[in-house]
Amino acid sequence: MKKLLLVATGGTIASVEGTEGLAPRMKAEELMSYLPVQNQSCQVESKLLMNMDSTNMQPESWVKIAETIYENYDRYDGFVITHGTDTMAYTSAALSYMLQNLTKPIVITGSQVPISFGRTDAKKNMADAIRFACEKIGGVFIVFDGKVIQGTRAVKMRTKSYDAFESINHPYVAYIDGLDVKYGKPISPPKNVVLKLDTSLCPDVFVMKLVPGAKPELFDCLKQLYKGIIIESFGSGGIPFQGRNLLPKLQEMSSMGMAVVITTQCLEEGEDVGLYEVGRKAAQNMIILSRDMNTEAIVPKLMWVLGKTHDLHEVKRMMETPIANDITPY
Repeated sequence: MKKLLLVATGGTIASVEGTEGLAPRMKAEELMSYLPVQNQSCQVESKLLMNMDSTNMQPESWVKIAETIYENYDRYDGFVITHGTDTMAYTSAALSYMLQNLTKPIVITGSQVPISFGRTDAKKNMADAIRFACEKIGGVFIVFDGKVIQGTRAVKMRTKSYDAFESINHPYVAYIDGLDVKYGKPISPPKNVVLKLDTSLCPDVFVMKLVPGAKPELFDCLKQLYKGIIIESFGSGGIPFQGRNLLPKLQEMSSMGMAVVITTQCLEEGEDVGLYEVGRKAAQNMIILSRDMNTEAIVPKLMWVLGKTHDLHEVKRMMETPIANDITPY
């Protein structure tokens, strides 16, 4: 019989009405009480780790979740983490980097409507997550609205609809229909590997979304506060050099040892700074290329890499190396 651990962290799924709006209050056992009688082939134990709106999640919260999985890894066949949807994709990516060589499923789920409401997506999402946590597969996954998404590829696209998440630049891992799991392609867990916990994080990372008219002087403020900056640029990833020229500031930040990552505001297909002049001029600096990674993965990956080294050549190498299917190979 499969033995699973449900780790509750709060979120909408555990929320109740309060004087100032919805807030997570339910214990892990209360969440479980809303599910039908468990399948005899699966035993689920539960643990309340934290009870917060995921808007309040911090990198230190990711570490606490990763450590909990690691400490209980040998006792269970799989794990389900209930989590708020707003930062769920950041957490799933962070766990994908901090927990290496997984041979068991770590499944994150939540809901758009609290589980205590009469009409809710929570019961289905929890049941699906438990079902997938029984699979013989290794890795971190988000299960939501019947779809299984690689932990480094999820993006929340909708604020209210049940189909809140999409898999960006990567096929869905599987689809769940009741007890039936249909894979896009067969996936086998790695063999003869040892789980590694690596929670060294440097949270001094900032995301800047470029807009027409962005002032170069803005970077002077950022370089005093952060060790890494992720620039969400336009289209294929170019940086303006006419009018308000941002290139000298990029050169200045790189020379100071700051990690500068270029990505795109476009969700699909990723950056390609070698395509246009505005991209090639930027790439003359020590720029880290994100290719088709999404921002929700770039942020925790850069924190994780900077937690290990500040050598820009090594940071660039590690960031541009695929981990947990976060980058599509050429």
